[in-house]
Amino acid sequence: MFVYQLLIDLQGRALVVLADEEAKQLLHIWIGPFEAHAIARVLKDEPFERPLTHDLLSSVISETGHVVKQITVTKLENNTFFAEVSLVDSTTATQIDARPSDAIALALRAGAPIYVNEEVLEEAAESATQMRGDAEEIEKFKDLMSDIDVPDIFPGRDIPSEEDTEDKE
Repeated sequence: MFVYQLLIDLQGRALVVLADEEAKQLLHIWIGPFEAHAIARVLKDEPFERPLTHDLLSSVISETGHVVKQITVTKLENNTFFAEVSLVDSTTATQIDARPSDAIALALRAGAPIYVNEEVLEEAAESATQMRGDAEEIEKFKDLMSDIDVPDIFPGRDIPSEEDTEDKE
């Protein structure tokens, strides 16, 4: 899978969307703003003067002779996703429990593949076709709402016009 989109909603919550190679299955994972920033930095190829946490971790892994082989989103439990980072060196392989957001940020820095267990996909992934259908429904709703005049909905209420609010600024 790969990072298909990184979205921020109006409340500042972040969502990473993973997709399969054909972008037919999409997996949405809510993440923290700092992890979203760390992922965005890699996606945009934005360097920082000083290393951030995921950069530091990547350096430590490398300096100790290990390589991030892959990350895997392993399960979904009580609406919480779990992941593992697979590290290898010349003699051993190690699985480390991680939050998916941290694992994704690390995988992007290491150029490692991102996998999602089939059980997780079956439970939580949406088809891209379904998502496009939802987007079309949202656009239809927006078009419908743009034709509604607010004073028509609340007769008798004094609702300021755009001109009234601009005068006060």
